[in-house]
Amino acid sequence: MSRHSAPLTLSAEERSELDRLIRSHSTPQQLALRARMIVLAADGVGVCETAQRLGVWRKGVSLWRARWLAHGAGEAVAERLQDAPRSGAPATITAEQTCAIVALACERPEDGAVPISHWSASDLAREAVRRGIVTSISPRSVGRFLKRI
Repeated sequence: MSRHSAPLTLSAEERSELDRLIRSHSTPQQLALRARMIVLAADGVGVCETAQRLGVWRKGVSLWRARWLAHGAGEAVAERLQDAPRSGAPATITAEQTCAIVALACERPEDGAVPISHWSASDLAREAVRRGIVTSISPRSVGRFLKRI
């Protein structure tokens, strides 16, 4: 192990869970990659060699080793390998409101007494506010919701 690498020791349960994450076909690839980094560290592989084997930057390997060591052993393995929370404003429109707006878009405008033949994003935004689904919403936000489906 390189003299700059922090030594990692894994419990049998942690090792088993990391191996399961690596082998599972449903594990997101970034999570599996991070699990490989931790397993290699526990096997005594240095930061540089780990980066070469996995085709990633040394800085990323060092970052995930440090995060692994910083988190408590009582925390679940998958949680220890998750991304850090991102900055930014919290969402103002809930998932339920989004679903209600999408459901509104699936309705025929004539059924809701709206005198148009097809919904536009601005028509949907106005109707969502009129029905009390949201207090305010921009047509652009409505368009983003509909683009995701």
